[in-house]
Amino acid sequence: MSALDWIVLILTLLGIVTYGIYKSRNVQNIDGYMLGDRELPWYNVGFSVMATQASAITFLSAPGLAYTSGMSFVQFYFGLPLAMIVLCITFVPIFHRLKVYTAYEFLEKRFDVNTRVLTAILFLIQRGISTGITIFAPAVILSTIFEIDLTSTTLGIGIMVISYTVYGGTKAVSYTQLLQMSIIFGGLLLAGVLVVHFLPEEIGFSEALHIAGKSGKTNAIDFSFDLNNQYTVWTGLIGGFFLQLSYFGTDQSQVGRYLTGSSVRESRMGLLMNGVLKIPMQFCILLIGVLVFAYYQYNTPPLFFNQAEAKKLENSSYSAQYQSLITKHEQTKAAKAADVEGLIKAMQADDKRAEEDFTTALATHNQSTDSLRAQMIDLLQQNDAAADTNDNNYIFLSFVSDVFPKGLVGLLIAIIFLASMGATASAINSLSSTTVIDIIKRFVRKTGDDKTYLRISRFTTLFWGIFTVIIALYANRVGNLLEAVNILGSLFYGTILGIFLVAFYLQKIGGKAVFIAALLTEALIIYIWQQDVIAFLWLNLIGCIGVIVIGYIIQLFLPVHKSIAK
Repeated sequence: MSALDWIVLILTLLGIVTYGIYKSRNVQNIDGYMLGDRELPWYNVGFSVMATQASAITFLSAPGLAYTSGMSFVQFYFGLPLAMIVLCITFVPIFHRLKVYTAYEFLEKRFDVNTRVLTAILFLIQRGISTGITIFAPAVILSTIFEIDLTSTTLGIGIMVISYTVYGGTKAVSYTQLLQMSIIFGGLLLAGVLVVHFLPEEIGFSEALHIAGKSGKTNAIDFSFDLNNQYTVWTGLIGGFFLQLSYFGTDQSQVGRYLTGSSVRESRMGLLMNGVLKIPMQFCILLIGVLVFAYYQYNTPPLFFNQAEAKKLENSSYSAQYQSLITKHEQTKAAKAADVEGLIKAMQADDKRAEEDFTTALATHNQSTDSLRAQMIDLLQQNDAAADTNDNNYIFLSFVSDVFPKGLVGLLIAIIFLASMGATASAINSLSSTTVIDIIKRFVRKTGDDKTYLRISRFTTLFWGIFTVIIALYANRVGNLLEAVNILGSLFYGTILGIFLVAFYLQKIGGKAVFIAALLTEALIIYIWQQDVIAFLWLNLIGCIGVIVIGYIIQLFLPVHKSIAK
């Protein structure tokens, strides 16, 4: 990066951290540290909710996912607006009325302490590991672009996020997220405009979409009912609904965001804001990936976007074979450019026959490129069995660093950092809240003043920060980071959601029955996932229904619990 890029990056990051510390300077008690004194307005709640979900993984992996497989991932979020409505009607007023710090406190009131602790532990496992992945994502950026050791970048990012989270708690997190999302929205708009700007002069936005569409990249909607297809309208509406309902309704990293609202109304409006804006935002991020694909129809893309791995191959005993693949790649690109130009002229002339011929030729060229990539990946593995052969997360990053002008590269990288900081800070804060309220305060230190619990909260925040950094150091073998986080969530969210739905709506099922049902269901979910029986989004539905059905059956053989008879 240029000196200007470095200045933009450093000033943006330091400004955010300083702002968060300043806004949280008056935190004196556990209520202020964990829930921001429950005084935040709806727009602050809404941006905080969005920033918690939209990590750096979103801005790294989503464009790469659209580049390689199209826009079908947007269907993942189709169940989100429905989930927000259900949350506003049920979860939000209950949590506010009970004045809880965490979602899991409610479960002890409804069931027993065993169910509360089990659910809290499931959350801690899932969120602790996934937060490590969100730290790893921007560490990859620094390591790849600046050729810095990955361990050093991971530690640097972790320390930066931990610093203001340990100091300011939820208030620091919420205020920084408000500023972060404002910068992120502006940066995304700028990125989209610039991608179109760098296309050939005669190619506009519409033509770029046509080119991508002819290569199968604009497939945003799929109504097929295929249980093994990860992204369809039905997996999004059904599986995605249960995943989003569980994530926003039972994951403390999100519950903690809307519990900061000054009233039920403010929390509801913040969630509805997220429900309205999330799908368009994700669509635009994926669209940027599609436009990058169109750009590379006229410009030669790297055969493998992770240049660190490519350089290892270039300097190895396989160098001659590598150079041969690069030469063939250049030849394929030259032939493809001519056919793309012919396709545009055919579409402009409304010549359907020529359009079909050029589309077929373009598909052949793309197959040739895929074959060359497969051969290169094979060489990478021969040269180094531990090589990272998934370059999905490097596609957008490579484009930005190669094409964007000075200053804007630093801004775009800052945006990715800001996204990571927002999501990571929320997660670490929620891990600390759950540990203190559901474990320490419940079993270890049952009595204490505000200063004592504030000190313990800061210590546990530091502990979870260190834990997630350690996970990040081992997160480089999970493939596409965006999918990895969602798969991990799907292993636990269905079970957790099932527990909460039983708590809210099935009063006849007691704590012992739901506890056993949750253990059996979680074992079943892990088994199904290991056997790769069904697309991962359906695991959320299976987990939820499993807890309800198994819990109901078990309760038939148990005496009625006292709390149920009330």
